Amino acid sequence: MDLGIKDKVVVVMASSKGLGKATAKEFAKEGAIVIISSRSEEALQAAKEEIQQYSGNGNIHHRVCDMQNEEDIASLFQFAEEKFGRVDILINNTGGPKAGGFDEVGDSDWYSAFERNLLSYVRTSRAVLPYMKKQQFGRIINISSSSTKEVIDGLILSNAFRAGMVGFSKTLAREVAKDNILVNTIGPGRISTDRIEELDQITADNQNVSIEEIVARRKAQIPIGRYGKPEEFAKIVVFLASSANSYMTGQSLVIDGGLLKAL
Repeated sequence: MDLGIKDKVVVVMASSKGLGKATAKEFAKEGAIVIISSRSEEALQAAKEEIQQYSGNGNIHHRVCDMQNEEDIASLFQFAEEKFGRVDILINNTGGPKAGGFDEVGDSDWYSAFERNLLSYVRTSRAVLPYMKKQQFGRIINISSSSTKEVIDGLILSNAFRAGMVGFSKTLAREVAKDNILVNTIGPGRISTDRIEELDQITADNQNVSIEEIVARRKAQIPIGRYGKPEEFAKIVVFLASSANSYMTGQSLVIDGGLLKAL
């Protein structure tokens, strides 16, 4: 299948590791022009080299960008405009907010999670839409969480703002569909990333058991019987962001190996 991605300009947020890096690798493999970003110049340099080696694609670029910093976001898209004159595909991604229940998070945590996990997606979308409308083509994929379908105990901030992300994405999708801009949300289940390892370790510590025991319990709940691989998640992101997807928009999907029971 021709995904129509070759030479498309793709910006992948928070892409020096985890799902962001895996997604950037798959876009690069398809021949896209890929711009990666994160808060660390050193991590970006390492990720850039890894992506180039994996894909054989030398058209990989990077910019330091803190998703909570409005000026950083503006600078990133100014770079894209100056170098390429457009952005065809935006992959919104950022690290999860602080873990904890209601009594464990304060106002500063709520404000931080709002800016990092919802407002940042608004800012990046606002930056790319003028290019997408002008060329009558665009794809925005908002990476969220499986908590958009079933809340996760001990992650009240994620539960709140990921749900807000779905509402934002659905509304935006309806507003820009006439311009051939498709907007979808994709939530990972238990995909093997540093974030999942961190959450498993927190659970293990709280229950005073080994992380191996927690992982075994989690895997037993997944019908496929294992955690997902980042590249498995990334391939679905790439398809939905490609020209091969021409009609699906405003949807909220979960890639979870069949874990969730919710419809």
